[in-house]
Amino acid sequence: MADENVVDMKEGSGGGGNYRHYIKAGVFILAFIVLIGILLNSMMIVKEGEYKVVRQFGEVVSIKDKPGLQFKIPFIQSATTLPKKKQVYDVDQKEVNTLDKKRIIIDNYTVWRITDPQKMITNAKTVINAEARMGEFIFSTVRSQLGQMNLEEIVNDEKSSRGDVNATVTEKVNSLLKRDNYGIEVVDVRIKRTDLPDENEQAVFRNMISDRETKAQEYLSQGEANKKRIIAKTDREVQEMIAKANKQASEIRAQGEQEAAKIYNDAFEKDEEFYQLYRTLESYKKTIDGETTIILPQDSPYANTLAGYLE
Repeated sequence: MADENVVDMKEGSGGGGNYRHYIKAGVFILAFIVLIGILLNSMMIVKEGEYKVVRQFGEVVSIKDKPGLQFKIPFIQSATTLPKKKQVYDVDQKEVNTLDKKRIIIDNYTVWRITDPQKMITNAKTVINAEARMGEFIFSTVRSQLGQMNLEEIVNDEKSSRGDVNATVTEKVNSLLKRDNYGIEVVDVRIKRTDLPDENEQAVFRNMISDRETKAQEYLSQGEANKKRIIAKTDREVQEMIAKANKQASEIRAQGEQEAAKIYNDAFEKDEEFYQLYRTLESYKKTIDGETTIILPQDSPYANTLAGYLE
């Protein structure tokens, strides 16, 4: 019996040693896991195009903006992300009144970015709040600018006397954001659409049609005046050309008649009787045809000529 008790005691002491060994291993593994957890909790990766905001008990203690691996105090400090790259904010549609008392609906958007996360968090708290304040500034500025312009100037930039409205709005909104230290910057404000309220569309369309008809009538009147002026000028030039041609024809005709008279005179001087015969025969061509009956007195030149020819 004594020997059996000794054996049991030895076996019991060996089991206790194994148990202590397991405890040590478990503690080591647990410590290793905790260490890994602490290490992982202290590390953070800053990506390109973002800010890491490190807070301690809710207060901002640092802002990391360089891409790469960064560290913080584990379990005491926390990190949140803010966008560093440009963002697009679609401003809600709003109704404004123009200088000529026209109501229009403006739909615009803006491209913006965070330039100072510390100021943005201090004054706006969140990105949503920053966009809301920026949207209020944009609408207020757009309403002020468009309220100084007529509808035609807004629709047609070429007729606007105030330059680029988008650039003006961008500049003024940035001044307001800088004044209030919001830590954000508006890169560009764009009016993407300008609509009319439904009740005003038909009236505006009728006015536009009337204006176009008036303009068309002006063009027609100008065209008709130009037509008459061109026709009058052409008629005058034609008359001048005809008068000049008639003058030249008269001069040529006079020269021809003068030469013909000279030839006749020369011929008459050479043989007066032959010339008289020739003139008489020429007259016969004009006065006698196949149905002509002529009664001549005896002393008629025709009768004398014919009598002499028959003899």
